[in-house]
Amino acid sequence: MKADSVTCETSEEVTNLQSQLASLERKNADFRKQINELSVKLQMAGQGKNQALYSAGPFGTVKALRTNPTVMPDESTNPRLAKILQQVAVKKEIIVAVANSNVKQTLEMWFTNIKRVGITNYLVVALDDSIENFCKSKDVPVYRRDPDEGIDSIGKTGGNHAVSALKFRILREFLQLGYSVLLSDIDIMFFQNPFDHLYRDSDIESMSDGHDNMTAYGFNDVFDEPSMGWARYAHTMRIWVFNSGFFFIRPTIPSIELLDRVAGRLSREPKSWDQAVFNEELFFPSHPGYVGLHASKRTMDIYLFMNSKVLFKTVRKSAQLRKLKPVIVHLNYHPDKEARMKAVIEFYVHGKQNALDHFPDGSE
Repeated sequence: MKADSVTCETSEEVTNLQSQLASLERKNADFRKQINELSVKLQMAGQGKNQALYSAGPFGTVKALRTNPTVMPDESTNPRLAKILQQVAVKKEIIVAVANSNVKQTLEMWFTNIKRVGITNYLVVALDDSIENFCKSKDVPVYRRDPDEGIDSIGKTGGNHAVSALKFRILREFLQLGYSVLLSDIDIMFFQNPFDHLYRDSDIESMSDGHDNMTAYGFNDVFDEPSMGWARYAHTMRIWVFNSGFFFIRPTIPSIELLDRVAGRLSREPKSWDQAVFNEELFFPSHPGYVGLHASKRTMDIYLFMNSKVLFKTVRKSAQLRKLKPVIVHLNYHPDKEARMKAVIEFYVHGKQNALDHFPDGSE
């Protein structure tokens, strides 16, 4: 009896500490948002003046502003969507997924997990009648766009990559209405509320396809060309790409320009992969004949916003990392998505410690 009592007390203490941690994280996020908003106001106050707003401070103290001001909301862009967002969004923020009937089963797993976590500010953009009716039958917030021949023809019949490319055109209206969007593919499992873990200090805040600190956050890679003799070694800067299936985008001019650039290129280059174009427009610098996008970027924590390579190659094999609870897991590296998604739920939700063990690291 005594041992049971100690176990109970310990469990209650852990639950209490977890609750306190979640509360502090929410407060921290609110403070970060307030700092960002004040920084933007200060930045805007200095625009249009002939003299500099700031003078450089002592060495090591100078910090540039990186948070661009949000656009003026324009509800005339789409009054019907504006009304839906007023009802569903929380603090002008919303999770958005785009889906057609080809992915109904995976979509159900996606919104079932969102409901389980207690997230209410999410919306499915339905690309056909079947998905719209399915969402309504499951009490899932859904938005069916007004008819658009260019989008509808792809939306009703297109596969994953074709549908994925549409989201850049669709998201533009959300930003014009003044809402920040957390774009989510549907092969993603939610285990915490992602809005409690965002910094909101950049135009784009994205999960990474990198699988460790170097690949996700950047590293100096040395290129070796022996024929150059003394100058054989050339230093290069590398970073693995942002994942275009899960990113937070604020309603700023650079963000809207990014969507326009990517959507424009994909329409002109139908064989292009949307994720490659997304990263090229974000990262390529200005150079002769090309003007780069002036957008600020942040890479999400790879152990909170986890891709499936990180999970299956590293996390499940580490006694310490297995204890961490991710915000989301994205099954982007593996084709057997549904089987692995179910196993991930068993592992993180139901505590089945061997749920992930029988899967190979990759897709062999």
